[in-house]
Amino acid sequence: MIDVENALWRKSTHSGSDGGNCVEVASDLPRVVAVRDGKCPSGPALVCAPAGWSAFLSGIKDGALDV
Repeated sequence: MIDVENALWRKSTHSGSDGGNCVEVASDLPRVVAVRDGKCPSGPALVCAPAGWSAFLSGIKDGALDV
């Protein structure tokens, strides 16, 4: 199990400043990138390999994941 409790989380630049919908990312963990809901920092985090995270971000930017 990956310990994300002490990770350095950063808020998405696309999240609002009102404390509402907020995505946070921790990329300082060894060999993984973690993503969580900022409204629930003690809740679960999605953990993936850096290459998977990069592919996900590229898909979003390219519009490949638009519904």
